[in-house]
Amino acid sequence: MNEFELIAELREDVGKGAIRRLRRDGKLPGIVYGTNKNVNMIMFNHNEIMHHLEQEAFYSRVLTLKIGKTKEKVVLKDLQRHPFKRSLLHIDLQRVDEEQALTMRIPLHFINNEKCIGVKQDGGVISHLMTEIEIVCLPKDLPEYLDVDMLEVGINEALHLTDIKLPEGVQIYSMLHGGDGAQPVVSVHIPKVSAADEAAEAAEAAEAAEGAEGADVTTESADASTKEETEPQDSES
Repeated sequence: MNEFELIAELREDVGKGAIRRLRRDGKLPGIVYGTNKNVNMIMFNHNEIMHHLEQEAFYSRVLTLKIGKTKEKVVLKDLQRHPFKRSLLHIDLQRVDEEQALTMRIPLHFINNEKCIGVKQDGGVISHLMTEIEIVCLPKDLPEYLDVDMLEVGINEALHLTDIKLPEGVQIYSMLHGGDGAQPVVSVHIPKVSAADEAAEAAEAAEAAEGAEGADVTTESADASTKEETEPQDSES
């Protein structure tokens, strides 16, 4: 299991001008808050954070934040990305209290997709209605992801929130707050024919019909010609 240590520096300059200078220098501004401590303005090496983000576990793991000689446990709570460049604008971290429950978004991993009954036996396709869910747990129970097993899902069937197997100590946030456990997470259904496919099929059918009609006309003309050639001509007296 990968451990992530984030090296940060405290920052004091505020304002748009200061933030722009930081970004030009390859720094990523951010904040860390929580556990009844002060909100600290911090900054990171932008490229180091980008490198960490390439690993899925970074988003749902308890991280170690190091500022000078001080280390504390944090989780990633928010990222602001540039609207069109491959870069970050800001990062928010939340301190972790081992005795307080966390609310985190966790990715779903769908397994046995190719062995799924509805796919293998009936030619169905899988539709993912959710790719992550929000959970509540203590930091020690925080899973990196949750598996959703597709093996026994038949055609026109779905798995719901209540079908997700949760590790001990983990609960689904929405269900703790009166949400519907029957909300579908993934389904298997017959492939839908797209409008483009329907149009192509209609065009092919029309072409086939025109071809058949043309063949009939040609046959009738040929029959008429044959009839004219074989009918006896009236002789002039």
